[in-house]
Amino acid sequence: MAVEAQVVNNADAGRYEVTLDGKPAGFAQYRLKDRRVIFTHTEVDSAFEGHGVGSTLARYALDDVRERGLQAVPLCPFIAAYIEQHPEYQDMVAG
Repeated sequence: MAVEAQVVNNADAGRYEVTLDGKPAGFAQYRLKDRRVIFTHTEVDSAFEGHGVGSTLARYALDDVRERGLQAVPLCPFIAAYIEQHPEYQDMVAG
């Protein structure tokens, strides 16, 4: 049975959180300022590294930012690298 990652935007905590099989697996911390989502830090629990959890988290977060009509500011190296590897998100990066 495949385990699926679930991602939620915990706006009160200022982060997107990913769980795997109900267990916390990581997060992408952000600040919201002037219609921009500033990604500051992403962390995936070492027990879940290499299973696509970080990519699932980044994709969900960026899709959510786009759906909300906001721009992304990838200060976090992980989110920045994800955007660089997935050009379909480059149009939403704030200049």
